[in-house]
Amino acid sequence: MAVVKPLQIDIVSDVVCPWCYIGKRRIENAVALVPDVPVEVNWRPFFLNPWVPREGISRDEYLTAKFGSPEAYTKIAARVVAAAAEDGLEYHPDRVRRQPNTIDCHRLIHWAGAQGKAAAMKQRLMELYFRDGGDLTDTEVLVQAAADVGLEADSVRRRLASDDDVDLVSAQAQEASEKGISGVPTYVFAQKYAVSGAQPPEQLARAIRQVSAEINQAA
Repeated sequence: MAVVKPLQIDIVSDVVCPWCYIGKRRIENAVALVPDVPVEVNWRPFFLNPWVPREGISRDEYLTAKFGSPEAYTKIAARVVAAAAEDGLEYHPDRVRRQPNTIDCHRLIHWAGAQGKAAAMKQRLMELYFRDGGDLTDTEVLVQAAADVGLEADSVRRRLASDDDVDLVSAQAQEASEKGISGVPTYVFAQKYAVSGAQPPEQLARAIRQVSAEINQAA
C-alpha cells in the first residue's frame, strides 16, 4: 500500500486579527473532518497593522486611526463577536485596552514551533487578546503565555529582550506580502493553492482532500 504524502498547509495570519482567530478554529475543524488525510500545518506571520509601534498604542487611538472612532467599530465588532460565538469562541472587544505590534507574538510562535507547540502558543495569545483583553505589549504577559504552553519562562524573557529572530519573522511576513497576500487568514495548500478568508470547515475540508489527492497522484 502506497504511503500517503502529507499535505503541507501554510496558514498566514496575525494574532490580533479576529477572523484569523475564527479561521484557526475552522481549519482545525476542517482537519478533523478528514482524519484519513495527513497534514502538516505551519503558522506563518503577518502584520495586520505594521504601522503600530513596537510599544503599542491605546485601543481607542488605534480604532480612531483605522475606523474613524471607537464607536464606528462597534457595529463591525458585533458581527465578528457573533461569528466567533458560532465557532465556540469568545471575543470581548470592550476588554481590549491596548493595541500591540505583534512581532514579539510571532517570535513566540516561532520559538514554540521548535517544540511542536506553535498552534498552542498562537491559541494562547489569541485567547489572551480576544477573550481576556490581555496586554500583548507587556513582556511579562507574553512570558506567562509562553510558560502556559510549556516554554521555559526565563529563557523566553531573555530572548524577548534581545533581537532574536526579529529579522527572520519580518522577512517571513514580507515574503507573504510579496506573494500577494494582503488579507488574512490565508491558507496555502501544498505551496500552490491559496484560499483567503475564514471559510467554513466543510469548504476547507474539501480543499484539503482535493489537493491531497492531486499531490499524491503526482508523486
